Amino acid sequence: MKVLITGGAGFIGSNLSRKYVEKGDVVYIVDNLSTGSFENISDLLEKYPDKVFFKKDTILNDDVMDDMVKTVDIVIHLAAAVGVKYIIENPLSAMETNILGTENVLKWVSKYRKKIFIASSSEVYGDQEKAPLTEEDSVIYGPSAKLRWSYAASKLVDEFIAIAYYRTSNMPVVIARLFNIIGTNQTGRYGMVVPSLIRQALKNEPLLVFGEGTQTRTFTYVEDTVNAIIKMMENQKCIGNIINIGGLEEISILDLAKKIIRLTNSSSKIELVPYKKVYSKDFDDMRRRVPSLKKAKELINYTPTYNLDDSLKLIINSIREKIEHDGSNSLPQRKTSKKSKKEEKSRN
Repeated sequence: MKVLITGGAGFIGSNLSRKYVEKGDVVYIVDNLSTGSFENISDLLEKYPDKVFFKKDTILNDDVMDDMVKTVDIVIHLAAAVGVKYIIENPLSAMETNILGTENVLKWVSKYRKKIFIASSSEVYGDQEKAPLTEEDSVIYGPSAKLRWSYAASKLVDEFIAIAYYRTSNMPVVIARLFNIIGTNQTGRYGMVVPSLIRQALKNEPLLVFGEGTQTRTFTYVEDTVNAIIKMMENQKCIGNIINIGGLEEISILDLAKKIIRLTNSSSKIELVPYKKVYSKDFDDMRRRVPSLKKAKELINYTPTYNLDDSLKLIINSIREKIEHDGSNSLPQRKTSKKSKKEEKSRN
């Protein structure tokens, strides 16, 4: 099978590209590298020169999309502006990518009658404190003056356009709302909380927790996410559906920071930072974001296989190795019991 992955050099996209090619499929990637990284896919291009093809370009380029969509069997649309920090700093380009880009991809998919996966977001639910959130719940947004909500609105528009194609032309569309995906090659550049806190802990720096830290989230390891995407695209029952994909363990950001300090054996302290010191007046936050996974369980038998502690340990080890390789900062020493210290002394 031939698969086109837009945003395939990004965090989720590169992991999905790897999974598909390891299954024996041919993968075509288009990514403008605005938030993705060539390093995420360079080893794939080297190892599978006849199975992985990369084009650095925008999904708004009609010539590129025409050529690629007609070549493949299915399309996985992941290309999007990501991260709260990026959205607030680049609101216009973010909305253009999310709305005009998605509309353009759907236009070419419709022309060639391909099956498509649309990556939506838990952000769509907006300022909703209900838990768990089901796919049929209403959405609640703050005022348009708060550009923070432009991302949520743009992803909801993506869903509306995709559903309209499905209902008017019977296009095979699958939509998933992804909840806080984490993994080893995720960057903290765009405000992603887990890699940011882990790096701070490993460098013995203060862990910066915004607001009071009482806002809660669930986190999903990327391996569970990409496996779910593949299953959704293989299951005909998922066509025309919107499906939550997320984690099970609700945790406050303050407790997440405490957990990371414990798992890294860090001497870091937690520092609460008011939102106004980090973001502009355009920022607003969701107090709670917990998915109902009932629909995903019914359709693809989805249950997360990585718990939060195991996910964090994998990410900690990966970031630790990168920091040690860079040699830019000393890392906290692992705590040693009195017994082990005596044993070490006796061995010497």
